[in-house]
Formats: sequence, structure tokens, C-alpha cells
Amino acid sequence: MRVVTYLHRHSLGTEKRLGIMVSDSVILDPNFVFACDFEREGRFNARERANVHCPPSLHALLRTRENPREVLHEAWGLMLFLEKCGCFNMEDGTKYLIEMDKSIALTAPLDKIETYRDFFVHEKHVATGFKKRNEPIPPAWYELPVYYKGATAGFIGPDKDILWPSYTDVLDYELELGMVVGLDGKNIKAKDAHKHIFGFTILNDVSARDIQKKEMTVRLGPAKAKDFCSVIGPVIVTADEFDTTEPDLLMTAKINGKEWSRGRSGDAHFTWAQMIEHVSRDEWILAGDFFGSGTVGTGCGLELDQWIKPGDVIELEIEQIGKLINKVGHKSLY
Repeated sequence: MRVVTYLHRHSLGTEKRLGIMVSDSVILDPNFVFACDFEREGRFNARERANVHCPPSLHALLRTRENPREVLHEAWGLMLFLEKCGCFNMEDGTKYLIEMDKSIALTAPLDKIETYRDFFVHEKHVATGFKKRNEPIPPAWYELPVYYKGATAGFIGPDKDILWPSYTDVLDYELELGMVVGLDGKNIKAKDAHKHIFGFTILNDVSARDIQKKEMTVRLGPAKAKDFCSVIGPVIVTADEFDTTEPDLLMTAKINGKEWSRGRSGDAHFTWAQMIEHVSRDEWILAGDFFGSGTVGTGCGLELDQWIKPGDVIELEIEQIGKLINKVGHKSLY
């Protein structure tokens, strides 16, 4: 399934709602489809029951249900059943199939992130960075799937302008595969790690390179170099859509239509299972946590000595997931 969060505009304002892409032009709202069916069954509190069974927020679904993918599959089956029954909306006119038009927009597919951990597992990217500093790759990199923890408030979705902070002159994109945790766990063994993966998406871990360079000289961070803006989307593809729990996917980046980056997610030195096992050792990982793989080889301007500029259009693509497209904003005024 291709899971999204869409913006639902109505008379009281704009609401973020969980959706499933039926096609490029139609979204299934799983909360609405359950409400429609409860109403069909003659339930007095159809919407209340739907909110409990399948909340209209992906984060809430992940945090309250042990089997969120099964709930979404149930919603899909219910859609097919109701269509056969000729039932397409509730008595008040609410439809569970949403036509994509100018009033509907996709936003970051995970509407709230518990904790953001971004890893550093692609050796080609790591080797290029250390070579530029005239340093060898530290032996510890081969022993531990290291990561940093980032802020979550600055995440945006597709078609939004990327913030260019007032304090940086060198902005960079980073092409990464992102993973959404779907089940809480602690001291998880690698062989069981796949049970905790909800799905995968595209991540652009935007970086202020000049600030990052300064922060890392004191062996702490990154912080201000990263926390202002990250991009995910446009969809989360659930893990059951892949033949293996460790998908090997072609990843590319185009700037203004010209390809800059090309790599594969499977080139990582550590697997997602090893990352989950490492993080969860004597520590909880929670449904709604978000992991980044780290930049794929050639997946940023720093590696290429090519730099994005205000107004550039960044198009990140990962096969079987889609394209994440954003424009680079102009430098903000402090």
C-alpha cells in the first residue's frame, strides 16, 4: 500500500488526514470508510467507533494499534465491499474516496515523528567525506551503525519550499531511504527486526554544510546544520510491498532536470535489521519513530562539489516509492 497524509480543507479549516493511494488521482480515507460501514450497520456512533478502530492520523494509528498494516488492509477490503453494495458515502454526504484536485494536497506522510535517527551506513558516501578531510574511515564505523538524533518539528512534505536559513551560505540536499517504525520494541534481535518496520519512504536530510563543518570540529552535533528542515514523502510504501525486508532500490537525484546522483539502497554496510537491533539494545524504539539510512553514494552536492541554489528544483526518486519534488527557497532574513 502507498500510505499518505493529505490536507482536507473544509469550512472549519484544514485538517491532516491519513489516506491510501488508490490511484494517482484518488485517495481512500480509511477512517471515513470504517465510519461509512458502521453507519451502514446501523450504529449510532459510527464516527466515534471509526476514530477508535482507525484514527484519521497515521501517527495515532501506529501508536494505538499493534497491527496497523492489517487495519489498513481491512480498510481496503471494506472499500471494495462497499463499492459492490453501491454505498459510496455517509448520510451527511461524506465520501471515503477523495478525488485529487486543487483543493487536495499531500503533506509529509508521517504526520508526527516520535524520534528521528539518521544513520551513516553507505561506505561510498562516508569514504568520500573522510577523503576530503584527508582522514581514513575510523575503524569504529565498521563496528557500529552510528547515527545522530535530529529535531522533528521542521519536517515538510512534497511540493513545499525548502527553508534556506539566514545563518548559512552553503545548503545541500541528501538522498536517503527513510524507514518508519510500526511496532514498539526493546532488545530486538535482528532476526525479528522486520516485524517492527511499517514501511519506507524518501528522505531529503537537508544540510547547512558550512555550519556542519564548524559544529563537527568540536566533536558534537550536527545540530543547527540539520534541524531546520528535512523532507519526506510523498508516500510511505508498506514493508509487505517489497519482496524482502531489506529492499535494494535504485535511488537518483535530479537538480533542475539534470541527474546529479545515482546509487542503490542495498549498498549499505549495515542492514535495517542491524540498525534496529543496535538502537533497541537496552532502549525502546517506538512506533512512529523515523530512521534515515544516511546518504547513498554520490547522493549530495558535497560529494560532487556541486551546490544547489535558491530556486533550484530538487527531484529525488526511489524506485517502487516515487518522486519527492521540492523547490529551494530563498535565504531567509533574520
